Amino acid sequence: MAERIPRDQSLSRIYGSGALFAAAYGNVGSSIYYALGVTAAFALGLTPVAFMIAGLIFICTAATYAEATVMYPEAGGSSSFGRHAFNELVSFIAAWAQMLNYTITVAISAYFVPHYLAVFWPVLGQSPGDIIGGAIVIVFLAWLNIRGGQESARLNIILAVADLATQVVLVGIGMFLVFNTDVLVSNIHLGVAPTWPDFALGIAVGMIAYTGIETISNMSEEAKDAARSVPQGVALVVVAVLAMYLFIPIVALSAMPVELNQAGEYVTELGTTFADDPILGIVENLGLSSGLTDILRVYVGVLAAVILVIATNAGLIGVSRLSYSMGQYRQLPEVIRQIHPTYRTPYIAIIFFAILAIVTLVPGQASFLATMYSFGAMLSFTIAHAAVIRLRQKDPDRERSWKPRANFRFRGSLIPLTAVLGGFGTFAAWLVVMALNPVTLAVGMVWVALGLAGYVIYRRHQELPLTGTVKVLLPEPLGVEEIEYKSVIVAFPADQPFSEEVMATAAKLTSDRRRGIHITALLTVPTHLPLEGAMVDEEKEAQSKIERAKLIAGLRVSGRVERVRPGQEGYFIARQARASKAAAIVIGLRSRRGVPQYGKTLETVMRERPCRVIVVSEGPGTVEGTPATEQVTA
Repeated sequence: MAERIPRDQSLSRIYGSGALFAAAYGNVGSSIYYALGVTAAFALGLTPVAFMIAGLIFICTAATYAEATVMYPEAGGSSSFGRHAFNELVSFIAAWAQMLNYTITVAISAYFVPHYLAVFWPVLGQSPGDIIGGAIVIVFLAWLNIRGGQESARLNIILAVADLATQVVLVGIGMFLVFNTDVLVSNIHLGVAPTWPDFALGIAVGMIAYTGIETISNMSEEAKDAARSVPQGVALVVVAVLAMYLFIPIVALSAMPVELNQAGEYVTELGTTFADDPILGIVENLGLSSGLTDILRVYVGVLAAVILVIATNAGLIGVSRLSYSMGQYRQLPEVIRQIHPTYRTPYIAIIFFAILAIVTLVPGQASFLATMYSFGAMLSFTIAHAAVIRLRQKDPDRERSWKPRANFRFRGSLIPLTAVLGGFGTFAAWLVVMALNPVTLAVGMVWVALGLAGYVIYRRHQELPLTGTVKVLLPEPLGVEEIEYKSVIVAFPADQPFSEEVMATAAKLTSDRRRGIHITALLTVPTHLPLEGAMVDEEKEAQSKIERAKLIAGLRVSGRVERVRPGQEGYFIARQARASKAAAIVIGLRSRRGVPQYGKTLETVMRERPCRVIVVSEGPGTVEGTPATEQVTA
């Protein structure tokens, strides 16, 4: 029999604190290429102060995410926290806000790509070249994701390091050549330039620079020693980002000071001429020789464009994964997470949100995109803070491997000060964005209203509770808690539909994180047809089972459609398991009115079994509770 491996020796936790930092910084760091100019347009000479205040709120938010992620090392971020602390409705609101974040990330990142590539072709730096170029980027990446294109984790880490190094070099040169405290002080005209409302809005908009923390939460399931690596990764991101967002605005405003224009208004080129490519603005105003400036412009333009393309792609990947997760928790209709019959990707979600991103891109208003991003991000962050406070009250005795040091006692519960301050800060920023931007308020409220209406209608139609958690269960196999199998065959006979419970059981039983699960989707060919005869619809249906399995278990899954004659299904599965030396076969058992329906295929597999057989019993329509599993040993 093939090798069986104890579970505690086979967990493949692959991300350390360095990898978590690189992934999160690559996400956060990309925002400097647009956040700087947008924020400076509002905060003017107080832009460094706006970033620092936003940074203090970010520190509190990072602490909240570190504590909650260590408690629940699972993807979902604020949506997951809201589910554990409150209920499914709150979780949906957080997830819907994240959906807006991802959509705007796609739009705003793609919009700024042409502006940095304008170093080669100036027409890309102005309308409609920037809008057309951004739309082309989105369409290309949507096509790539539908076909199954994936990010290279190693490439992202290299680019994140190159990005950080470039910013450090620019800061170093700028501090030496253009830094001037007198200029920085003269930039500030309290209450006038900026006005207090604009300064408040600058803080809120500036917080888009700190919204990559969800990345670490989403990667926590594969983190090495989450209790240690997650807080360390968060801390590294906080230190690096705060340092860059302190020094880069100082250098930028030293090189492009606030001045009165011909209309008698205080402006800075950072928020006007270079609002759409602020880092290039810094390069052009460092006072370097023309030759060196041209070389640096090309380098920064290419690096920024590549990083922004990756950020756009990450947004599309994020929205497709989030939509699939929301479908698992019955927050979205099944059609949203429908996968492509050939490419095994959630193409409906990718297409829908790519179109939505292009629609938000068309006006060509970077400030609108930035405020919309703040609307969604501040809402999801506020829910995360509230969830941590509620969890301290609801489950005070639960082990917390990491928690912030600043705590105070309130009504018998130990409350984290960072969550209180962070929640107040993010909620205040959310209110500021709505109060000072009527268009953002209107669009944001429409987004929330449409989401809630759709959620209520869908849950009512499915006869599901609005606040209760109902999930397509990823079950713990019964009786095999201490064992994982190196290779598993999952059999889907032609007369059985795809079962997420069967697939989830196989995923939990498999130790090999690469190609450990083989899907056998059987296509029964009637005797009056040639074995290789045309059965287009049936072939697609069988192939879709493999594709849905890959969406659940990823790289671990391989599979193919196998054609067999009637009555030969069970023998084929047994022969395949024997030939491949599989450690186990996982197969479903349907029930009707509580009575198990043993078919000829299952009976044959049980009789011919060459290895352990795991039978997953499912009731019709079951979406919660643990399906029974039975082991049969050869």
